[in-house]
Parts: sequence; C-alpha cells; structure tokens
Amino acid sequence: MTRYDDETERTFAALPPAHGRGFAQTWWGRAWLKALEDAAMDAAQVKAGRRLARAGAVGAVSVRPGRITAVVQDRDRTAYRADVLLEKLSDAQWDRFSDMAIERSGHVAALLDRDMPPHLVEDAAHAGIDLLPGLGDLEAECDCGAWDHCGHTAALCYQVARLLDQDPFVLLLMRGRAESAVLDALQTRGNAPTEDAAFRPEGVNAAEAYAAGHLLPPLPDLPGLQEGPGAPPSLDTEGTAPPGVDPAALAFLASRAAAEAHRLLAEALRSGHGRQVVGTEPAASHDAVRLAAGDPGPEVLQRLGDGSGRTREALAVAVRAWRLGGVVALSVLEEEWTVEGDTLARARAALESAWDEDERPSLRARNNRWTVVGAPHQLRLDPDGHWWPYRKESGRWAPVGGAAQDPATALATAVLAAGDAA
Repeated sequence: MTRYDDETERTFAALPPAHGRGFAQTWWGRAWLKALEDAAMDAAQVKAGRRLARAGAVGAVSVRPGRITAVVQDRDRTAYRADVLLEKLSDAQWDRFSDMAIERSGHVAALLDRDMPPHLVEDAAHAGIDLLPGLGDLEAECDCGAWDHCGHTAALCYQVARLLDQDPFVLLLMRGRAESAVLDALQTRGNAPTEDAAFRPEGVNAAEAYAAGHLLPPLPDLPGLQEGPGAPPSLDTEGTAPPGVDPAALAFLASRAAAEAHRLLAEALRSGHGRQVVGTEPAASHDAVRLAAGDPGPEVLQRLGDGSGRTREALAVAVRAWRLGGVVALSVLEEEWTVEGDTLARARAALESAWDEDERPSLRARNNRWTVVGAPHQLRLDPDGHWWPYRKESGRWAPVGGAAQDPATALATAVLAAGDAA
C-alpha cells in the first residue's frame, strides 16, 4: 500500500469583504455551507460568523489535513486565532475512495481535469467515505474561550466556502490528502484496467447526476440595467468594404440595435410587464421611421426614405410623429379610418362637452379627422379615444404635440404651436 505525506499545508491569502454577494457560488461551496448550517451550532453564532466573514474580518486561512486555521478580528478589532478540526480519512478509506473513482471513468476524468463532480459525494458515501462534514464533525477551538463554536470559528467556516469555490480540492486536503497525492493514487491504481473496465460505458448515470440536486446553487441574480446602451463593436478596419456595403450605415444600424435592445430590456424589467399584452412586430415602413429618428447621416436618411416610399419631407414629418408617440402616433399621421358606432358617439360627446356652446369652434369632420373651419388646425382621433393636435405646415398636416384625453386640450396645443411658429 502506497503511503502519502499527510503534513501538506496550503495557505490562502485573506479574501476581500463579500458585500452584496453570497458566500458560495459553486456546488461544493454550497454543500459545505449546508453541512455547516445543519450541524449542531447555535444559530446566533452562525449569524455572527456570517456577518464577520462578510465584513472581511477573516485573515489568511491555513489548510492542512484535519485542521483549518485563521486569525479572525472581532467587531471591536480584537484578534483571535480560530481553528476548526475535521477528522482525517484513514489510508484504507483513501484506498476505497480511489477504487470507487476508478470504477466510474467519469470520476477519474473529472478529477484529472481538476474538477469534482457533485455526485462524487454520494458515490463516496456508498463506499463508506464521508467527504463533507456531518452532524458534529466540525470541532472548534478559539482563543476567545468559547467551549463550542463561536462567531470566529463560524466566520472561518464561511470563508472556507469561498475557498471551495476557488478550489474544491481544499476539501480533500482537509480530509487528509493533497491534490497531487489523490491524483497520483488514481493514476497508480488505474494503470491496470480490468477486463470489465474495457467494456464499461462512458458517462454518468442520470439518476446519480441528479441525486444531489437539492444542493445545487441558485441561479445568479439578474445584472442591473445600465444607464444607456453599450457601445457596439467597431467596424473600423484596414480592409476595404465589399461592393454594396456601407460601413457607416452598418455602424448606425449596430448603434440603433443596441439602443432598441436597451429600451426593450428596460420595459421588460418594469413592474407589471409580465401582465402586458405582447405587441406585434413593427412593419418595415414603421421600422424605417424608428431608424430615421436616430439621426443618421444624410446618405442613410435618403436610403431609409427611398426604402419606405417616403420623400425627405414626408420622412421628416413621420420622424416627428414617432418621437411624439411611436407606432401609434405614426399610424395617426399616415392612416385614416372610419369612426362609427359607439366610438363615434363617444367622440361627439367629448367634442360637445369640451367647450361652452358660444366658444365651440366650427369643426368639419372626415373619418377620424376634425379640421377647424378657417384655421390651419386639426384634431385626429386614435382607436383608443385619444386626441392628437395637428397643424398645417407648407401645405402638409403635421403633428405638433402628444395625445390628450380632452379635445379642447389637444386643440389648444395646436393653437399654441401656431403662435410659437409665428
């Protein structure tokens, strides 16, 4: 039987405070914490230890077979040496561990790649080897004089969870063997494969893979939304663009795609978004206006106008509508529809109640458009019952404000816009 040095020691530098994050992100770190918190420890001491570890009060951690040690500063800056003891595995147990791992080719491959699969714990337990500490397995020693676990030893245990995130082989060292010794044993004992091993299928049994599912870490929190869209990748290269490809147009499309993605994400993160009706995909002619609203260069603007069948003047008015109200405002600008039934009755009632009889303007109605007789002002109704103010400019009706519930308010906006233009 090969003998291995059990005096190997590793020292890990002190870790920074863990504000705003969990102590364990990996399976092994989470499993260690679960074993710690399930042990017979006072809940108040566990909480105190978590608070100290989160504040960065744990110094460099020394890990050697059967013992972990660190200096922990209390809240009053008093330093205490904290030790946590864990029983080492015997040579016979390590032999069984190696045999168990060799029996499953997936374990050997993972360990040689410096990875430790979660179901290794269960397979080791079936072989009579407890890798993770169980109830009462973690013994405590501390300069503070506590007879059992205290906040200092609990803080040390929480810090070890973060070390296991970095290197799960720390657990095997605590149990008695360094990484190199474990891997040497696997290679030595695995050099003579049995006849059955030659025909053993590769992979891991699905039931075993999911056996420890309750210890899997939770999904990470969603990242926060940045204040604005990120910068798209640069297209500034030394090569010549292929025929028909305009680098400036591509750069503009990339920047607008980033801006639209940021807008959509902001909407998705708003409270109540999940109860909103999913909108339809914008038509190509609408999307051309959205892009034009992003202030592209003259050449791109011309291409957007040509592609959407709009003159430069018509595209400018469409962009104005888009900026006032998106797809709805653009539809009010470019689409005329018949108002009838209850919608017409509500519109007439709104117009009659908006002004006193002697102040009501003379309006000429055509479909969803009411034009003020003898004045360059117009009201347009959208399908949701909102009124949009319009003014005639250079022979073309153009929107001059956002939607209003009250037609008098919308018409006042149109009149004020005319005064501002004058």
